[in-house]
Amino acid sequence: MIQASGLRKHYGDTVALDGVDLHVREGEIHGVLGQSGAGKSTLLRCVNLLERPTAGTVTVAGQDLTALGERELNRARRNIGMIHQHFALLSSRTVAGNVAFPLEVMGVPRAERERRVAELLDLVGLEGRGADRPDRLSGGQKQRVGIARALAGNPAVLLSDEATSALDPATTESILALLKRLNAELGLTILLITHEMNVIKNVCDSVSIMARGRIEESGAIADLISTPGSRLTREIFPLPEPAPAGSVTLTFTGDPRRAVVSELIRKFDVDLSILGGSIEDLAGGAAGRLRVVLDGGEATAALAYLREAGVIIEEAA
Repeated sequence: MIQASGLRKHYGDTVALDGVDLHVREGEIHGVLGQSGAGKSTLLRCVNLLERPTAGTVTVAGQDLTALGERELNRARRNIGMIHQHFALLSSRTVAGNVAFPLEVMGVPRAERERRVAELLDLVGLEGRGADRPDRLSGGQKQRVGIARALAGNPAVLLSDEATSALDPATTESILALLKRLNAELGLTILLITHEMNVIKNVCDSVSIMARGRIEESGAIADLISTPGSRLTREIFPLPEPAPAGSVTLTFTGDPRRAVVSELIRKFDVDLSILGGSIEDLAGGAAGRLRVVLDGGEATAALAYLREAGVIIEEAA
């Protein structure tokens, strides 16, 4: 659905994007994770060509946006909705007026606008609030207005630029749940920019990790967790580095209730010391990381047994 190839963006001598390749499949929620200055927001603005890349191409829904003139690009952008970090609502308009604004720009007749606005406010949980002004809304409600406005033109793609970073944790959770529901019910492809790992863990199917204008790691979350040495795995399940000599780090997915420790002790007669670890519920299911030391018994056979069971094993030097 979204394909960026060889994207570069320069601001004078500053390189904001340095040869970025991005692939987002239709119907998935893809997160771009990185700290401030990594190039995330520049990448997002290049996807809908609010910023024209210095080099490279951007294709959305099979259409090369970088090859379009301004008039054709404006039409293509109707298929791309965008929600902002600080809501970007018009204070002079009501809630309904804010949601209706893009429909007015598109020339949608008044009766159809009113029907669509009512439908959207109901979809985002703001039914009955159309006559309110933005200053009467909470932060979470303002962001729901922003989401409704972004959906006004029935886009296939929704871009989210740090949409939850200005919200408290409980409100963030409710907005993420709304995005996940919209993804499922409407088949939306969502590309979201964030510096928060919890956003990635809660809603994303896949992720790209950015730093210094480059994507350092990208793929489905389940695949990255199953890849030895993955940066995503280290950040989701942080353990002290470097790993102590003789220790083994186990990364596993599937049923977190599986009694791996007692199973190994019983089956292979090993002494097992746990140095640290955690289990997380991710959008694609539970996963965990455990650092242990195995002694005695059949330690080598125990590790072979775990490998056969699909556990990723990293042995410290």
